[in-house]
Amino acid sequence: MQKLIFVYSAHSGNLNAYLDSLHKIVSPSTYACKLCDLTYGVFREREVWKKFREENHIEMKFYHIDEFRKAYAEDSKNFNEFPFILKEENKKLEMFLSVDALDTLKTDQELIGIIRTRIPVL
Repeated sequence: MQKLIFVYSAHSGNLNAYLDSLHKIVSPSTYACKLCDLTYGVFREREVWKKFREENHIEMKFYHIDEFRKAYAEDSKNFNEFPFILKEENKKLEMFLSVDALDTLKTDQELIGIIRTRIPVL
């Protein structure tokens, strides 16, 4: 069984969510989390992404940096650039989409297309 692990370049908590939303409004070109941009608008999850996430057949887990470091304490030491997507299979983590790969994407549809291409069972 495989699952995708999405790690945002942000920290958890209401204050951080508020500051991230404010940053998206005030200076969207300098916002550092491409994964956040692809999956969320300023205030809520993008509809196309949400529908894909809810209707696909692969397990997905979503973490902020601090949550990922806690959930994957030992493995997280190997990852210092955020955001990214990992694939976990047989308790082994491997890079699915790196920071650089995410930076090339422009839309949630592109992200969905790559996921569908690389995991053809969807």
